[in-house]
Amino acid sequence: MESILLGLGLEEATAQILGAILKALIVLLFFVTVGGVLTWVERRLSGFMQSRLGPNRVGPQGFLQWIADGVKLVFKEDLVPDGADRVLFRLAPYFCLIGVFCTLVVLPWGSGIIIADLNVGLFYFISITSLVVIGVLMAGWSSNNKWSLLGGMRAAAQIVSYEIPVGLGLLVPILISGTLSMQGIMASQGWLPWDWMLFKSPFTVLSFFIFFVGSLAEANRIPFDLPEAESELVSGYCTEYTGFRYAVFFLSEWANLFVVGALTTVVYLGGGNLPGMISGLWVVSLLVFFLKTGLVVFLIIWIRWTLPRFRIDQLMKLSWKYLLPAAFLAFFGQALWMLLTWKLPLVQLAMAVLIFLTFLVLLYLFIKRVSVNIKEQKTSVNSPLPAEAGK
Repeated sequence: MESILLGLGLEEATAQILGAILKALIVLLFFVTVGGVLTWVERRLSGFMQSRLGPNRVGPQGFLQWIADGVKLVFKEDLVPDGADRVLFRLAPYFCLIGVFCTLVVLPWGSGIIIADLNVGLFYFISITSLVVIGVLMAGWSSNNKWSLLGGMRAAAQIVSYEIPVGLGLLVPILISGTLSMQGIMASQGWLPWDWMLFKSPFTVLSFFIFFVGSLAEANRIPFDLPEAESELVSGYCTEYTGFRYAVFFLSEWANLFVVGALTTVVYLGGGNLPGMISGLWVVSLLVFFLKTGLVVFLIIWIRWTLPRFRIDQLMKLSWKYLLPAAFLAFFGQALWMLLTWKLPLVQLAMAVLIFLTFLVLLYLFIKRVSVNIKEQKTSVNSPLPAEAGK
């Protein structure tokens, strides 16, 4: 601290420290807000998907329900079980919180909108999220509860297993962009869809699939929610938690939902890139970033309320027998593709456009099938049950 004050001068150092504190408070406020709002979004979407009502009482369309739930949990009694390791039990939720919160530092929110553009930003991102593993494992071990211990062990096995294919899958965008900087990876893509990392080659499509599936597993999202499987483990590693600490776990989980969507957007979907003539409009860039992130988050929520939970043996098999070999295939295949086409940019462009058009055709067929399913589903929240319809 003394060296900083001597090198910069007292006023300049004070200004930098205050600026850092202000940035941290803004990010923390955003973190809490987005985590809370996403709880409401998911509950409303799940209600629609299951033909039932979600929260609709507190505020317009129930929008303020997340604030009511937060206030309720803050004022609930904070209990620590007999026989628990009190220190580790109390610290565990904050490891999860820090592991998710600190990722926001290196996320580019748009063109030039970033808190810290580290030259090892993606490596930092993967590393800091490992704190979540420690927090979950601490919670399971310290609770002195067999269900919590099983949840903690599952979490350790699951997250460690899926970090390997996710890390290897991310080598493909690193190979193409030539940098670990998050801002650099986003800048290496254009604003047109076929310039996005996702559509650059068949191997980037495979890399995206590996990264996306592995991220769902690391975030404990269904169908990979074995650490907290309520139908098997009561509530897994957080069974014994109450009040504010319970809220911290789930605030971290829903904020992590946004983080996964944001990282997917930055690395594979062009981030907030805009056409050259309007690239300086940071507000528009920010809106584009949030729109893409919102679509990814919607997809993750849709998957949660569609697929059943895997068994633990299926979970491990998917990682070690399928995703890990596929990650090596994606990396070496992309390296070979770049070696063969580095002097043929038109071939690379043609492949990207072809993959994008194929994606559009598949998307059209999928939307058409979903539309038919929705039309055939006659029931709604207010519709009578089939047994009551004839009365």
